[in-house]
Amino acid sequence: MNHPAIRENNVAVVTGAAVGIGFAIAERLCKEGMKVVLFDKDGILLAHAVSTLLKLHPNAQLNPILGDVTSTKSLEKLYHASTEFGDVSVIINNAGIIQGAGPWQDLEQWRHLMEVNFWSILQIQTLFTEHLIQKGRPAAIVNLGSKEGITTPPGNAAYSVSKAGLKVLTEQLSHELRQLPDNLITAHLLIPGYTFTPMNFPGMNDSSEKPQAPWNASQVADRLLEGLSLNEFYIFCEDNEVTKELDQKRMQWTADDMIKNRPALSRWHPEYKEAFQSFIQSKE
Repeated sequence: MNHPAIRENNVAVVTGAAVGIGFAIAERLCKEGMKVVLFDKDGILLAHAVSTLLKLHPNAQLNPILGDVTSTKSLEKLYHASTEFGDVSVIINNAGIIQGAGPWQDLEQWRHLMEVNFWSILQIQTLFTEHLIQKGRPAAIVNLGSKEGITTPPGNAAYSVSKAGLKVLTEQLSHELRQLPDNLITAHLLIPGYTFTPMNFPGMNDSSEKPQAPWNASQVADRLLEGLSLNEFYIFCEDNEVTKELDQKRMQWTADDMIKNRPALSRWHPEYKEAFQSFIQSKE
């Protein structure tokens, strides 16, 4: 059984909907009979997405909107177009970028990445949440997190910071919604694993062959609907290389860095290499 927010002829808003996980989620929601607002900044890819969806679902009700998540004007346009399209009940904050910077490098890239990966989502929540509350009907807000926002590996500080901040924001949103009398709105953090998308495989297209390791974006979309139906907040996705058990071990080790006062990111510290390997192989 689906989450009650996924209702035929209700409106789902998907950002970054032209390709990858966003497109896969849009397609899955079309299959459920929802009206879908597809928001993206690439007009060519957006038109291709609409054409593909109509081939798959000839009766799909689609509203493509060209815009940039870092533009307040674009997001206000998205809000008004979506609420005029019908009864909005699903928000999918998928748009994001991965090109980041180190902890003392490229301040302008830091600002841009945070605008896309964090501030735009906060602004969309600010635009839509009160509207959903006033409607008084079941709704779901889904933010796209990352395992890098939980274990925060070295190498892309800006991206990890943006996704760690988004994790906390979504946790706070979920808690505050639960405090409302007769609340019917839920918040969720979708946490993809290694996925075959243009973000991870630049230059890929419809005919590109998927390597063995990553999941397809459609598997992530299916996992999202499964997680929503179970009312999971943390909707973790696996891939074909990393099991749920290994993910949990990595997260536990990260949490224990604070509890045991180990060096920051000790999983990648030479002195803890053997201890970490022993830990993930243990049955604790």
